[in-house]
Amino acid sequence: MRPFRARHHSWACRFAGAVLACFGAGLLALLFPLALSGRAQAAGRTDRAWADYGGGPDSSQYSSLRQINRSNVNQLEMAWTFPTGDDNRYFFNPIEVHGLTYVLAEDDSVVALNAETGKKVWVHPADPHTEIMTDRGINYWESADGRDRRLLFAANHFLQEIDARTGKQILSFGTNGRVNLKEGLGRDPKTLSLVQSTTPGRVFENLLILGSATNQGYGSAPGDIRAFDVRTGKLAWTFHTVPHPGELGYDTWPKDAWKRVGGANCWGELSLDEERGIVYVPTASAKYNFYGADRHGSDLFADCLLALNARTGKLLWYFQMVHHDIWDYDNAAAPKLLTLWHDGHKVDAVAQAGKTGYVWVFDRVTGKPLWPIEERPEPRSDVPGEETWPTQPFPTNPPPFARRSFTVADLSPLITDPQELARFRQQIESSRNSGLFTPPALADAMEMPGNSGGANWGSTAADPENGTLVIASMDLPCMLKLEREQTGGVARGETIEQQGHFIFESNCRLCHGSDLKGLPPAVPSLLDIGSRLNRDQIEARVRQGAGPMPGFPKLTDEDVRSLTAFLLNPSEVLNSAPQAAAPAAAGAESTDSGPVRYLSGFGFMMTTAEVPPIKPPWSSLTAYDLNKGTIKWQIPLGEVPELAAKGIPNTGFPFLKTGPVVTAGGLIFTATRDHFVRAYDEETGKVLWEKRLDTPMQGMPSVYEAGGREYLLVCAAAPEVNDAAAQRHIHGEYVAFALPRPAAGTQKPR
Repeated sequence: MRPFRARHHSWACRFAGAVLACFGAGLLALLFPLALSGRAQAAGRTDRAWADYGGGPDSSQYSSLRQINRSNVNQLEMAWTFPTGDDNRYFFNPIEVHGLTYVLAEDDSVVALNAETGKKVWVHPADPHTEIMTDRGINYWESADGRDRRLLFAANHFLQEIDARTGKQILSFGTNGRVNLKEGLGRDPKTLSLVQSTTPGRVFENLLILGSATNQGYGSAPGDIRAFDVRTGKLAWTFHTVPHPGELGYDTWPKDAWKRVGGANCWGELSLDEERGIVYVPTASAKYNFYGADRHGSDLFADCLLALNARTGKLLWYFQMVHHDIWDYDNAAAPKLLTLWHDGHKVDAVAQAGKTGYVWVFDRVTGKPLWPIEERPEPRSDVPGEETWPTQPFPTNPPPFARRSFTVADLSPLITDPQELARFRQQIESSRNSGLFTPPALADAMEMPGNSGGANWGSTAADPENGTLVIASMDLPCMLKLEREQTGGVARGETIEQQGHFIFESNCRLCHGSDLKGLPPAVPSLLDIGSRLNRDQIEARVRQGAGPMPGFPKLTDEDVRSLTAFLLNPSEVLNSAPQAAAPAAAGAESTDSGPVRYLSGFGFMMTTAEVPPIKPPWSSLTAYDLNKGTIKWQIPLGEVPELAAKGIPNTGFPFLKTGPVVTAGGLIFTATRDHFVRAYDEETGKVLWEKRLDTPMQGMPSVYEAGGREYLLVCAAAPEVNDAAAQRHIHGEYVAFALPRPAAGTQKPR
């Protein structure tokens, strides 16, 4: 078995590379069959709308508007607000087109607003039973003549569409207006707990290209990339990320792995080169995340950047960033499309930032790396049954944007309690700690920048005019420790709560702890879950999962009811101090119930102050000049308000879920959970303007023009990190900023 690395696939791709080398991109556009007509993008574009998630099909998080610029950004004022009308948390990226702004509000309803005033135009109410919504953004499509305009989103694993003018559901789409995303994956849909991603797909011509969220556990759904006809909902093409027999990459897995292994999915963001008809797909790890004895091999196409023909789904080229991933090092951020000067030539490039803290830059057409990538030996696992891949790839340039190790020397000086400091010191010194690819072990194993660190969804933006790449990243050390999956060992108990406690200890303890306190804010406490979720909502999350939490589709209805009863009333069982099942001893490869499996919590390392124990900054904003492959500047992103009040600023805000937006006005906008909207100088990183809002913010802003005025729109509807009550009472709103209106008789600024 061999590792699959940067390889061109098919004669068409090799031919494209040869033509490009000999004659340049201009002739390639005439000869290569994918280079058909499409909207011009990147350099020279003058988009005034924000017509899709991330700004447009190329996911650039860039606006060509320049009315707001370095010279006047300090004059921004609040133009309008719209309350979300509920207590839900949102990190929705609003879209704007044809004078309407579309947001998520009022209990996950799609709401259309007047883009100039924020006044409500219509509401498409959510199904009252909705548990999963495409809540990071939605897609927009219109016909060539502009008469047919649609919004596309998914809820509870059903893809659906509504009329963008009226908000009415389009019943001719799919079956009675819905397409079941659990169907067509080669598995019994009833066995799949989670398929739908909360990230939207990408519209190309008359297709919607979708990834999926396949859960985190054993037996997850396969991560097929699929395209659906926008008008009918019919499946147009499928790319198998866990290859079927006869497909490239099949021999990088055990035989028939596609029937039982899941993941290798794109739950994050796709990007389109519309002119060439290429979709770039970043994929995640295979599942289970931290133990891969059932998937020996390099596991194509997990942890890859894929270049697919957007019309057919055919593979053009790929590169795998992590072989046989057992660290949850997903590619989640959108690949960024830029035109760069490299070795004296213009190159249309694609850049992928990862959780590992590295940026990978390739020729967009051929897949050739712009800088060498080296395969380096890495430590082997000592966990029974595990077979780590002997090498891993490392880009030699650009330099990394995140820290990739955590030792005693890196402990935060903000930890002042001697006992706590000694605890972290002992934990670090006794752990297996051999760098970025330290294998998870039966004892503590260090992971840095962590499985939720580095670059994540929404975290990258590009200025296609000058080759600048901007990354919002986190340094979140984790300590992984594998334990045998518990399949027995104690009586289930007499009461339903005792039975539920057994289910909890077997499935939930590793993340949430035996005391149910979790590690807020990364892993929430379950002690007060009944004040936040009702019984039906808890049962739905147990079955389907939510965010990084896996679902448990194999639990029986009785098990789910018992677990829910325990979670709603844990005190009686916990106060009686029952004996939990002890972890089984390691060593055997199988039991009477089947192959041995190992599990790990997500392992976030946290101080009593609920911040990481590593030296700040815990989050950063980094700007690269990819023409040179260098970092232009790097600064802390945000701060912890409680520390800033004590005179300790610029720590970076931990557990950041922030997407930067770059504009032609030379600005970078962010909206963060420390309550601040900020504008940075793109060239220097200097803060040019900031505004504190009453409610924290997550996700990415939107920038658009309406009525000759440029607007910056943010979603302020995130929970406070250190206030459990605030998680139940979020006074959310969408807030639009603009420059002051010109006085009567004066010319509007452009």
